[in-house]
Amino acid sequence: MIRMKDGFRKIFVTTILIWASTAQAQISSNGKLNLTLKNVVDLAIHQSSSVKYAQNRYENYFWRYKNFQAQFRPQLILTGDLPNYYEGTRPVTQNDGSVQFREVGYIENSAQLAIRQAIPQLGMQIYAKSTLFRYEDLIHDYTNFKGDPFLVGITQPIFAYNWMKWSRKTEPLLYDEAQKNFVETIEEISRYATSRFFNYLRVQTNFKLAENNLKNSKDNLRIAETKMKLGTISENDYSRIKLSVLTAKKALSQANMDLRNADFELKKYIGLEQSSNIELIMPLDMYLFYIDSDKALQEALENRKESTQYERRLIEADRDLTRAKRNNGLAATVKGTYGTTNIAEDVMGVYDNTVNQKSLRLSVAIPILDWGKSSSNVKLAESKRDLVLFDVEQDRENFERTVIVQVEQFGLLKEQLEIAEEADNVAENGYLIALKKFQNGEISITDLNISLSEREKAKRDYIKSLETYWTSYYRLRELTLYDFEKDIKIMYDNPLLHGLIKKKQNAG
Repeated sequence: MIRMKDGFRKIFVTTILIWASTAQAQISSNGKLNLTLKNVVDLAIHQSSSVKYAQNRYENYFWRYKNFQAQFRPQLILTGDLPNYYEGTRPVTQNDGSVQFREVGYIENSAQLAIRQAIPQLGMQIYAKSTLFRYEDLIHDYTNFKGDPFLVGITQPIFAYNWMKWSRKTEPLLYDEAQKNFVETIEEISRYATSRFFNYLRVQTNFKLAENNLKNSKDNLRIAETKMKLGTISENDYSRIKLSVLTAKKALSQANMDLRNADFELKKYIGLEQSSNIELIMPLDMYLFYIDSDKALQEALENRKESTQYERRLIEADRDLTRAKRNNGLAATVKGTYGTTNIAEDVMGVYDNTVNQKSLRLSVAIPILDWGKSSSNVKLAESKRDLVLFDVEQDRENFERTVIVQVEQFGLLKEQLEIAEEADNVAENGYLIALKKFQNGEISITDLNISLSEREKAKRDYIKSLETYWTSYYRLRELTLYDFEKDIKIMYDNPLLHGLIKKKQNAG
C-alpha cells in the first residue's frame, strides 16, 4: 500500500511539473500551441527520455552510496540448518587408521546469531556470536548438544593495505560527483533542447518565408499576365516571373518536408505528443547582464563535478601507490577469539558450567624471491601517480580556461545581436520596397530576387545570433551550475528519490 502511495505521489508531482512548464503556452487563433524557448526547455527537463535516464542513473549512485555506508554499520545475522538430515553409508576412519564404510543416520540442527562491525580506521573486523548445535544419532539412538553461548573475536591485518580506509575517502567523492553530474546533465539537456528549438525555429521561419515568397510570386505573375496582355512586358521577363512561381512552389515543398522532420525530432526529444500542433515563438527576452569572470570561475570550481574528480583522482593515485608498497613486504594477520563453550545432553546444560574458549593466531607472509615483481609494481604505481598529477593539473587549467572564454564570449554577444536585429529590419523593409517597385515596373525581377535573397539571409543571420546567445547562456549555466540572472546555485530534485533522503535522515 505504501509503494502504491509513493507511485501515485510520483505521478502527481510529475504531472504538476509538466503542467507548470506549459502553463504559459498559449493557443493561437489557428489552433496551434505556441511554445516559447522556456516552455520547450521545461518540458525537456521534466519529461524527456534523457532526463529520465539521468534520474535513474543518479538513483543508482544513491543506493550504491547507501550500500557503502551500510558496510560500516553493525550487521546482525541469524544463520542455521533446520534441519540437516542424512541416512546412508559413509567411510569412517578406525582407530588403527583404516577406513571402513558404516551405516550412519543423523539429524543435525544448528543456529548462530552473530553481530559484526568493521573498524575502517584500523582495517579491523570484530564480531560477537552465540551458537547452538544439536546432534541426534538415529542408529545408536542418542542426542547431545554443543554450543558457544558467548564468543567475541577480531581479525586485524598488520602492514596490509587498508581498503576500508581508502574507500571511505573515495566513495563520498563519487557520490558527490553523481549529485553534481545530475544537475550538470539537466543543464546539458536544457542546452540540447535549445539547439533543437532553434533548429525547429529556423525551419519554421524558412517555411513561412517560402509561403510568403510563393504568395508574392503568384501576385507578381498575375500582374505580369495583365502586362502581357497590354504588351508592356517582354516574353523573357514573363517567363522568368513564371519560373519564380515554380521555384517558390518547390522551395515551399522542401520547407514543408524539413518542418515535418524538425517537428518530429523536437517533440520526440521533449516528450510531447506527436499529434500536438505547435508553433514556436522567437525568444526575444534576452538577459544581457554583466558576468564577472572571477565569480563564474569560483562557482564553476565549487559546483561542477570536475573539482571533486580532481581530488578523487589524486586520492586514487595515492591509494594505488600505497597498495603497491604494502603488498611489497611483510604481511601479517592477527586473529583472536575469547568466549565460553560447553557440551551437554540437553539444551539448558549447554549454558550451565561453561568453560572458557580462547584462540590466538598470527599468520605471516614474507616475500623472499620474486625477481623484482614487487619493486616494479611500486615503480609503476609511482609513475602512474606522477602522470595523474600532470593530467589533473592540465585538466584543471583547461577547465578554468574554458569557463573564462565562455564568459568573455557571452559578454560580446550584445553588439552582435543589435547588429543582426538592425540588419533584419533593414532587409525586410528593403524587400517590401523592392516588391512595390517591381510591381510598379520600376525594377527588374533580378533586382527583386537580390532583395529577396538579402531578406532571407538577414532573417537567418538574426535567428543564428539569437541561437548563439541562448546556447551561450545555457552553456554558461552548464559550466558553472549557477544562475547568474537570479544569483543562486542551480539545484534540481530527483522525483525518484522523493522522501527517501528525508526518511533516511530521520531513521539515522
